[in-house]
Amino acid sequence: MTTLHKLFWVLLQRLWSEWERPLILVTPKTVIGWHRAGFRLYWTWVSRARRVGGRKRVSKEVRTLIFRMAAENPTWGAPRIHGELLKLGFHLSEPTVSRWLRRAPRTPDPARRWLTFLRNHRDAIAAMDFFTIPTLTFGVLYCFFVIAHDRRRILTFNVTRNPNALWIVQQLREAWPYVPTHRFLLFDRDSKFGADVISAVKDLGSQPISTAFRSPWQNGVAERWVGSCRRDLLDHVIVLNEQHLKRLMSE
Repeated sequence: MTTLHKLFWVLLQRLWSEWERPLILVTPKTVIGWHRAGFRLYWTWVSRARRVGGRKRVSKEVRTLIFRMAAENPTWGAPRIHGELLKLGFHLSEPTVSRWLRRAPRTPDPARRWLTFLRNHRDAIAAMDFFTIPTLTFGVLYCFFVIAHDRRRILTFNVTRNPNALWIVQQLREAWPYVPTHRFLLFDRDSKFGADVISAVKDLGSQPISTAFRSPWQNGVAERWVGSCRRDLLDHVIVLNEQHLKRLMSE
């Protein structure tokens, strides 16, 4: 404690001898729980006036039929399946069929091939990803990082409130400032990783590889590191701002 701290406690004891009575001792886990609950209530209140829009939901019967056609006819694409559905009297658009085809169950063979790829090229693979952190004022921060698969090394990380393609490209340049890039760079299907980011990855000399739709296990090294950050740090502290989060992550 500094001299200023000691002076504060001496003055507090002399001016208000019963200062301990109003104190309520709680664990950090309780305070974090209060903040997470307040975060959910705040954004529920903000979005309460929004109306549900968009197209009519696709029924479970149609979804099952799309998955069955895709499984029994591997060579059929969205246009062919869309035409067959129209013949059967189901009226929906071709982009809707294409969107549901990406969610169709897959055979285990591609999964085994992906695991073989990860094992055989571990030393040449890096991965990038985002994860979000709520702040004290109910804002949202985006933490970007690049991690190497060989030694689970964090090549770079940074924090921003408004991620965009130019910002991501600059972070990638800082990940490999003086050494050659990894041969492969994995990332998910986040809309932030658009054409500009993919083009920049190729210019850096790395091959961009996107994971399958809703398959976080394919980028498991990055996902496990995010889980470690949440369990060991972010679930025990409330982040104030970008500078606060950068300091905590650096430590």
